[in-house]
Amino acid sequence: MAAVAVLATAFTAAGCGATPEDSAGRDDRRSSSSANSLTWDFDHIADFSGKFADVAVLAGDDIWAVGTENDGNSDAHLLHYDGRQWKREPLPESLGSTTYPPKLEEIGEKELWLRPQSFEDPAEASRWAKWDGDRWTAVPNPPPGNPGDFEAPSADDVWTLTDERTAQHWDGTRWTATRLPYEATDLAVAGPDDVWAVGSRSTGPGTETEGNGGEYGQPASMHWDGTSWKAVDTPRFRFDEPLPPEPGAGLGQVFALDGGEVRAYGINTFNHGEVEDEPADQLIRLRWNGSKWAEQKSAPGGCALRIPVGQDDKGLFLDGNWYLADDGRCVKIKRERLPVSTGARKTSNQSLWLEEIHRVPGTDDWLGAGHVQVNQSGDPFGAPVVVRLKRGG
Repeated sequence: MAAVAVLATAFTAAGCGATPEDSAGRDDRRSSSSANSLTWDFDHIADFSGKFADVAVLAGDDIWAVGTENDGNSDAHLLHYDGRQWKREPLPESLGSTTYPPKLEEIGEKELWLRPQSFEDPAEASRWAKWDGDRWTAVPNPPPGNPGDFEAPSADDVWTLTDERTAQHWDGTRWTATRLPYEATDLAVAGPDDVWAVGSRSTGPGTETEGNGGEYGQPASMHWDGTSWKAVDTPRFRFDEPLPPEPGAGLGQVFALDGGEVRAYGINTFNHGEVEDEPADQLIRLRWNGSKWAEQKSAPGGCALRIPVGQDDKGLFLDGNWYLADDGRCVKIKRERLPVSTGARKTSNQSLWLEEIHRVPGTDDWLGAGHVQVNQSGDPFGAPVVVRLKRGG
């Protein structure tokens, strides 16, 4: 379990759940327009200090975001764009109380669910809200427990993890729980009856250690074929002897590309700071070639260590606001600076952190939401923003 905790921390630091700029001290302003340039333009700058913790895009005139003030987890509220203006909305009465900001889950392209996170009262677990395009109502049959990763290609094909070894599936009528072969941290739906889960295992080949204490966790992958979950042979990773303290390898994210290709990402790490001459962590980058896992081809430049967060018909969006084009070009996505009317000084350091990016259904437009962190003497703050991708001409 110690190795799993270290792995989760490493992925959070790498920005898998958000897409920060490459460096907080680096100030990437708008570049000159070219065929290779990409820029996040501001679509909306909120009038409070804090961030957007989540965003969902059902249509160009039906966009929802979860806002939190003062960079905290309290005082969460909703903002809605109806095609004319952004308007602040309270959380739905049908939603249960939640310790952290609620999560927006797009169910296919027409439904939106809002779910609580880390609730203290188990009774609150069954209080989810659903947006029908006109009003919020209660979700009649939310999944049990406190779901983790959530994948919903359509209203009758929803997958989620409810603990480390249980996957839940909604077929439009009921939830069905299935036991996973190993502990899982992430899901990806590659197609009908083609679902992948990744995580780690603590038994089997490669997990033995001698004189080191505990086991050596190894990457694990599992596949759903429409009938059952089956363990898939996954490459093993191991540091050279002598082993560092509490070593462990695992997969933290799986991503299904258009066309069915599947990629998995992880790390082989250990408990740092206990010995001298520590080895370097080993990043794991795998792709499923149809019959087995193989090493991914290294990407160029700043895209080399990045993880996909979205895909369009020209390439992959990567964490850290990078873009890997299908022709192999690695492009840093630029951004605007906040106007001085927001309180950001001309000399301030500004960095863009995006929690989510989404394609606007039926269009080639992409929106992202998060915040711009403004670091300046005496008055740092976070500006919640929605950004729209602009491609250079």
